[in-house]
Amino acid sequence: MPMAVINYGAGNLPNVVRALRHVGADLVVTDDPAVIRAAPAVVLPGVGATADTMRSLRELGIAEVLPEVVAAGRPFLGICVGMQVLLSASEEFGLHPCLDIVAGTVRRLPASAGKVPQIGWNQVRFAPAHAGHPLLADIPDGSDFYFVHSYFCDVADPALVAGTTTYGTPFPSVMIRDNLAAVQFHPEKSGKWGLRLLANFVSYAMGHAGNRTHPHQHQSLQI
Repeated sequence: MPMAVINYGAGNLPNVVRALRHVGADLVVTDDPAVIRAAPAVVLPGVGATADTMRSLRELGIAEVLPEVVAAGRPFLGICVGMQVLLSASEEFGLHPCLDIVAGTVRRLPASAGKVPQIGWNQVRFAPAHAGHPLLADIPDGSDFYFVHSYFCDVADPALVAGTTTYGTPFPSVMIRDNLAAVQFHPEKSGKWGLRLLANFVSYAMGHAGNRTHPHQHQSLQI
């Protein structure tokens, strides 16, 4: 059964789908809660504001499904705003609730960062405690990824922070908890290492689903 890539109107959906297919993903693009609930793995892309994203997810009946998917242990990847809405609440355009899958609050990048939003390449430093996670396999510490955001995830539990980036302040750019993973950057726009991360997620998802797939099955992929 294919992994589900959630379609709630996110602008980066076509690029995410194209990148996932490039690294061998068997996927279905869907806004059907039943399909998402049954999928062996789920990807939540995102750009824009958390409030708009949450509104769309609620109207489609998807918001109530995502905590179930994560709790069931299925591989899950959130991208950019798809990471931010996992937190308890967001301060963007006034404090409002999010999915509350991960304790924490989405906050605006500080004025000390200079130009906000952050648009462009920045370095991700991986936390040693997560260095062996399959999502990060074969990606060098300190690799550059492409960011477009004005807000960041202030995560309550620092043990979940698998990667950190600095833009005015250090902030979590990769978050991992068991089957749950999320990134603040856009892997679909991040060249070689972004494709590697997506390939790693696909391999992890396939292996988790019971296929005889080694976590490094895409090692020979030309990316």
